[in-house]
Amino acid sequence: MIIIHSVTSQLVPDAKRMQCVDRLFGLSYVLKLEPTVFNMAEHLAPEYTGAYWQFQTLSNNGFFMFPRLSTVFDVHCENGFTGRMSAEALGLSACLMAYSHLSFGGDDFADTCGRLFHLLREFVFQHSEAKAVLRATD
Repeated sequence: MIIIHSVTSQLVPDAKRMQCVDRLFGLSYVLKLEPTVFNMAEHLAPEYTGAYWQFQTLSNNGFFMFPRLSTVFDVHCENGFTGRMSAEALGLSACLMAYSHLSFGGDDFADTCGRLFHLLREFVFQHSEAKAVLRATD
């Protein structure tokens, strides 16, 4: 019998944002993760031009971020996927791609990114836009 546990997300309050990313990533958040996620979002959705990003922790100890926008983005991927995504789905896709890219560094930060990739992907499977996120990141 397979037991599937639901993974829930919780907004990180503004006052706890830096504490959260420092605990997860240390200085590598500012130096590596944040710019990579922003770059991935710009690459996926050319009309994305910046925003304030929300931070979400997951009940399985995962983490993701997404632009706090009500925009639905036209997304175009190098793998051939074309579709529309909410800002949250764009953030999920950008984070998965960033975690994957950064997981090949061969250091502790790379290990963290590899672990967080799998934790986030577990959450994505139950997300309302799972098909689009999975197709974009395949």
